Amino acid sequence: MKLRTFISRKLTASGALRMDSRFASHPDQIWSRLLGCMIAVAACGAAWAADAEAPKPAAIQTQDVPPIPADFAARLTQYQSTRTAAFAGWSPDGNGILIQTRFANATQIHRVYEPGGRREQITFFDEPVGGTFIPKAKDAAIVLSMSRGGSENDQLYLLDRSQFKTTLLTDGKSKNELQALRPDGQLMIVGSNQRNGRDTDLFVADPRKPGFQRTLLETTNQFWNVMDWSKDGKSLLLSRYVSINESYPAIIDLESGKRRDLSLQKDKSAGISVLKFTHRKDFAYVACDVGREFRNLALLNLESGFLEWLSDDIPWDANSLEVDEERGNAVFTVNADGASQLYLLEPQTRQLPRRRALTVPTGIISSLEFSADGKHLGFTLARPDAPADAYSMELSSGKLTRWSYSEVGGLNPESFVKAERIRFPSFDGREIPGWYYRPPAAARDKKAPVLISIHGGPESQAQPFFSGTTQFYLNEMGIAVILPNVGGSAGYGKTYLKLDNAEKREDSVKDIGALLDWIAKQPELDASRVAVTGGSYGGFMVLSSLTHFGERIKAGIDIVGICNFNTFLANTSPYRVDLRRAEYGDERDEKMKAVFNRISPANQADKIVSALLVAHGRNDPRVPFSEAEQIAAKVRGHGRTVWTIFAENEGHGFAKKDNADYLRAVEAYFLKKCLSIE
Repeated sequence: MKLRTFISRKLTASGALRMDSRFASHPDQIWSRLLGCMIAVAACGAAWAADAEAPKPAAIQTQDVPPIPADFAARLTQYQSTRTAAFAGWSPDGNGILIQTRFANATQIHRVYEPGGRREQITFFDEPVGGTFIPKAKDAAIVLSMSRGGSENDQLYLLDRSQFKTTLLTDGKSKNELQALRPDGQLMIVGSNQRNGRDTDLFVADPRKPGFQRTLLETTNQFWNVMDWSKDGKSLLLSRYVSINESYPAIIDLESGKRRDLSLQKDKSAGISVLKFTHRKDFAYVACDVGREFRNLALLNLESGFLEWLSDDIPWDANSLEVDEERGNAVFTVNADGASQLYLLEPQTRQLPRRRALTVPTGIISSLEFSADGKHLGFTLARPDAPADAYSMELSSGKLTRWSYSEVGGLNPESFVKAERIRFPSFDGREIPGWYYRPPAAARDKKAPVLISIHGGPESQAQPFFSGTTQFYLNEMGIAVILPNVGGSAGYGKTYLKLDNAEKREDSVKDIGALLDWIAKQPELDASRVAVTGGSYGGFMVLSSLTHFGERIKAGIDIVGICNFNTFLANTSPYRVDLRRAEYGDERDEKMKAVFNRISPANQADKIVSALLVAHGRNDPRVPFSEAEQIAAKVRGHGRTVWTIFAENEGHGFAKKDNADYLRAVEAYFLKKCLSIE
């Protein structure tokens, strides 16, 4: 009776159950009416649940995509609710760190004041945002970077925490990148294409005032990146990027703007991943592949160009480095077959720095930064069986401290599957490295269907990052997931890196054929139920795989992919054209144009017999949206199954959580249908 009265009063007060004179003095009649309403609502709810479908975000348009069952999407949503956190810098006042993480629809900046402490969100934009503290800033001011709708026309902002005010620092239209902050926090270097929309010039600016003070370096068809700012604030180390295999280092005087090109033991060009000043004025650290396969770390004499090697006994690339210029210590990471190794360099009088390995859990390390007192190292650690989080290490003891504890959607972490390293033989006698996620036996129905996930780039590398979607495929759908590092991937030496350049582009596609052969020989895998997925250049690889091996592949998922190199190069953003020509080839050369015509999937759409899912953001500045329209129309024109999902407010990938969640639900349902998963 008490419950009945309570519910009646609450619904009456809210207006959900209106009382008039007929019921005012008859509570039993009220309850009878309420009970009838509840039964009717329950009946409607049951009918709705039977036909319920996952809601589609307002910015998404689809064609030929069936309704996604709500219960199917809901289970996937739990896996999509895993969260990551990235270390973004030590507070100048010594009071905690910055992290980047997402609690709503887009990644925002948060402060964490102590390890494991609460996360204080300090930006509240609709778009993903990044940021860094201004060095030495007593007010903990932050420079933010953000673009709108996936356009990648990044703007810089000052977040003044003392006045709770955000100020636009750039023009609001062009593409801008914070390249370096002076150690004292008084100046910054911004790369911007505001002059003509194509060339990225370098400007000197005040991080607290809108606009640029002056032009430091004006460029024409060149791409210069600031690698480091000297401790005294007078010099900058630069690198001119031509391709992943070719960069040219230089030093520039900030006052005069005079640039001096640096030689590397008489070799002017090299693949360079690290270039930073040491605590000694005339030397720098450089990781390069001069005279060797891998980018080993060396001490560079800035006057003579002489190199003294520091990691040439490690047969992997050194890919990041941070220097404590006050004390002279340095730390660097090595990418050892996809996982990070961490080393400390300690200066010695008249000798090369002493190298010492630091013990860290297996994973991928990024965003290195020394604390102000030099006693701790902050970084992001992405483990293969857990989301990325912010960590620090006490250098004297090696003690590891975890600052953030990212959630895993209420799932059991013990159920997460780790990747296994594999190698399989290819057409040219090489062994292709990759990662294999084997579904638990309980999730498999006899032989497991397979999803081949191909990375983009192409000068990139598949690494065993934790993925909630991958775990869903493994644990809920029983799909095996394989991530190959086909020829042309980074991380395995410069010879391997060049295997797919220009006219050799389809050699990497042959590696997918070799993987299909390998799958057919594995007793636990079902070679008759294979799908491929990939984004950006990986999208090209998906489409090309379908034109070559369509009879062996049930389905392909093309995310923001290239389908025609000639139309791609004609329509990509002007500031990217020459960068992409250096990798893919120059379409202005008639011979290369003919190669592109021959290998582009759009020109072979009649060979695609597999089901196809195409997803793209309409604002994509890298791979134009027209690539998605082109391939979808051509494959549909041949009577094939094509699902399309396009987003009005996205660019090169789906960055907003509501869009990404819906896309992942469509992808998973597509695989369920195409791979005949019950």
